[in-house]
Amino acid sequence: MNRVLLNASNTMNQLQQQLDLIGHNIANVDTVGYKNRRGTFQELLAQQYNNQPLQRYEGGRNTPEGIRIGVGAKLAQTQLQLTQGSMKPTERMLDFAFTTEDQFFAVQYTSETGQEEVRYTRNGSLYLSPINNNEVMLVNSEGHPVLNTAGETIVFPDSITEVQLQPGGTVTASLPNGGAIASELAVAQIIRPQLLQAMGGSLFALPAENIGEDALTYLQGAGRNAISLQQGMLEQSNVDLANEMTNLTIAQRSYQFNARSIQMADQMMGLVNGLKS
Repeated sequence: MNRVLLNASNTMNQLQQQLDLIGHNIANVDTVGYKNRRGTFQELLAQQYNNQPLQRYEGGRNTPEGIRIGVGAKLAQTQLQLTQGSMKPTERMLDFAFTTEDQFFAVQYTSETGQEEVRYTRNGSLYLSPINNNEVMLVNSEGHPVLNTAGETIVFPDSITEVQLQPGGTVTASLPNGGAIASELAVAQIIRPQLLQAMGGSLFALPAENIGEDALTYLQGAGRNAISLQQGMLEQSNVDLANEMTNLTIAQRSYQFNARSIQMADQMMGLVNGLKS
């Protein structure tokens, strides 16, 4: 009976993590640029008991010798799904959406310790935030500055009248005198998306040891022709609510099954302990 309790309790702990993952996906079904994660399970190591010591009695066996007893299952990994979310027209000049799955905006994030880091997002809802000297800075919806190809913040005079997206990820701000200021958005192409770490607010980070050409590359020069952006559009979450609800139901049933196994094992142990010789 202890084996039943061990298997069920191990699996229930992992199923709880899957339920949390599904709940997080469902909670972000309307979050712009959100990418869902999918969990996969695998069996834990099995323990083998060689209960037949005499090989001559094993003639003709097609299955492994002995008895193999598992110890439950675990959530092996969570995979980030970069499938394209649906496109929502907004007709807003500072809304941009990628139409390819592996391209991200680069923004400057300031940690609580004051350290500046580069983070990546698919949320293209941008704004112009006033700063000193009659200038405005291009920021995302959480106020983090958007970076250009030189790794610098994008600043325009506060007198600009219109912002237009040009081919190759270039934004052009029109001035009242008929002039214009252009700046190239920094666009990162993620090569190894499973290294991305969700940091909240549709932001992702790469571990410092993995930042390199094998994990991502910034599209520059002729490579910027591959940038696929649309203005006046926003990419919605790629969470399939019907699929998540199905996964939630299956996980709940599995959790209930394992909880019932523990209850039955406890009842059987009680009966055994109550036997009198």
